[in-house]
Amino acid sequence: MKSVTRRILMAGMMAAAGLFAGLQVAAAQEVTLRLHQFLPPQANVPAHILDPWADRVEAASDGRIKIERFSAMSLGGTPPQLIDQATDGVVDLVWALPGYTPGRFPSTEVFELPFMMTNAEATSRAYWDMFEKHMKDNEFKDLHILGTWVHGPGVIHSKSPVASLDDLNGLKVRAPTRVINALLSELGAAPVGMPVPQVTEALSKGVIEATVIPWEVTPALKVAELVGNHTTFGGDHALYTTTFVLAMNKDSYERLPDDLKKVIDDNSGAELSAWAGKTMEEYDAPGLEIAQSRGNNIIELSADEAEAWKAAAQPVIDNWIAEMSAKGVDAQALIDEARSLIDKYTAMQ
Repeated sequence: MKSVTRRILMAGMMAAAGLFAGLQVAAAQEVTLRLHQFLPPQANVPAHILDPWADRVEAASDGRIKIERFSAMSLGGTPPQLIDQATDGVVDLVWALPGYTPGRFPSTEVFELPFMMTNAEATSRAYWDMFEKHMKDNEFKDLHILGTWVHGPGVIHSKSPVASLDDLNGLKVRAPTRVINALLSELGAAPVGMPVPQVTEALSKGVIEATVIPWEVTPALKVAELVGNHTTFGGDHALYTTTFVLAMNKDSYERLPDDLKKVIDDNSGAELSAWAGKTMEEYDAPGLEIAQSRGNNIIELSADEAEAWKAAAQPVIDNWIAEMSAKGVDAQALIDEARSLIDKYTAMQ
């Protein structure tokens, strides 16, 4: 009788141990990832790209992945520090601009060269292709990149009208990256580099007289209330765009069990990049509508007028080729490849 009781007791203990071990495994497979970015939560990118993406990941993991979202640099630091926060494991995920850290990710700049981009979806697909081929194991080797995309056509938003190159002469214009700074300087403006969250205060205090940003972010920054003029460009190619990445700490990714890695992988890559770029550009329309509803002056340069700007901007491309070539990079080949991919994906739409 005692042996029977002992066997029952042992069986119960083994079952309990097995259950406890199972709970430990389950707990070990539940992860919380912290996502940090620089815009307020109501802005288009967090509201319509980052949050839906995070929601999809959580749902696909059956709730085993939880993504905590931190907006407007609420975990500290500045927008240019986001890349290092992800690299060093201060956070698990960041949405950031490679161009906020000049010289660190030079290959991404090919997409920021003047009159390179057509639309955000096609350019973002081209960006992902070139990331995988040229950047993944080089400039971004210390990060696990989930998506690469660009915003829609860049627009000049100014207090005084900018209808010609002469109107840019000496104008203090905010720019996001060194390539765009170089472009504005070549066009005669006085560029002022700063992250986008500073634009509202800089315009209101007169630190800058204009800014280049896409329409989609203007509502969050109240740009249409601070300036009365907006210059857009006709033709097949926009004045400029800016590159973004959704980046993950490498250790945070590698620590995931294989099935949760697959969840991340299934929500990464070319389709995420194309969707994110397309979504950003789709939200250009509400920003334009706000400016129009206020009676602001929308200046539309024709394709012929844009040709003069292209000619004036050519030295930016030439200088970039010279800089990259000095580092042993075939910059002209990168430009040719980027243009070919952008044209291919544009034609497929």
